[in-house]
Amino acid sequence: MELEFSIFSGFYQFIESFAFLLLSALGLAVIFGMTGVINLAHGEFIMLGAYTTTLAGKYIPLPLAILVSALVVGIYGAAIERLIIRRLYERVLDSVVATWGIGLLMSQGVLILLGSSIPGLQTPLGSFSLGQSSYSWYRLVLGLCAVAAIGLLYFLLMHTQFGLWARATTQNAEIAQAMGVNTSRVYTAIFAIGSALAGFAGGLYAPTASIIPKFGAGFVVEAFVTVIVGGANLLVGTSLAAIALGGISTILSSVYGSFVARVGLLLVTIVVIRILPYGLSGLVERWRASKA
Repeated sequence: MELEFSIFSGFYQFIESFAFLLLSALGLAVIFGMTGVINLAHGEFIMLGAYTTTLAGKYIPLPLAILVSALVVGIYGAAIERLIIRRLYERVLDSVVATWGIGLLMSQGVLILLGSSIPGLQTPLGSFSLGQSSYSWYRLVLGLCAVAAIGLLYFLLMHTQFGLWARATTQNAEIAQAMGVNTSRVYTAIFAIGSALAGFAGGLYAPTASIIPKFGAGFVVEAFVTVIVGGANLLVGTSLAAIALGGISTILSSVYGSFVARVGLLLVTIVVIRILPYGLSGLVERWRASKA
């Protein structure tokens, strides 16, 4: 019986780590993988989603509030792309500085307007017990939401007309434009989708933590680590990286604690960059090429 409890506890921790890594990184992976922009304001986009969900959740059901936060942050991201980011494509360092500045303005603006914190939402769905341990149902739901998010993104990019335009624009924007694709609108839509995914992540985790202007800082390191380890293919790479890093984090945290687990993720990233400069998705592509 104790072995069964130990196995379930490990599985539960893995689902928790996997969901956190995937949801944290997905929006960043979309923007970086398809536009080449390194969005240093990613944490602040997550924070905006958390604030929107918390404020809306006082008047509407939590699931609807989370969807509203994704929509709001998506619209905000589209506006940022239209006003600032579209002038900085192919200018990597300039876009890094610009998004860093946007992040500072967002965090300080929220601090000025709403103060250092706001009352949060109660974690829904309650908990259940196995043996001496108690587990949150909501944490398991987060795992399902992570799988649903990557599934929805796969369908959007691989089975819709917009997905075809987006992939064509990413591969060669000039040829796509010559074939009649409005690449300007495609880039705006891509940035909006990545922003909406960040807002979705913030909304999902809003009931689990204190809502402060630095809320998104707790997601940034894991998001960048997952994107780096995953590589260029945002669907395959990000998913594989979340699974691999989630497993490593689960093992390290259960044996040595959360601090060592976080350091371990950084060390794994350094090793992957050294051995697999194109990430896990690059390894998959080489395996596919060898089978062809």
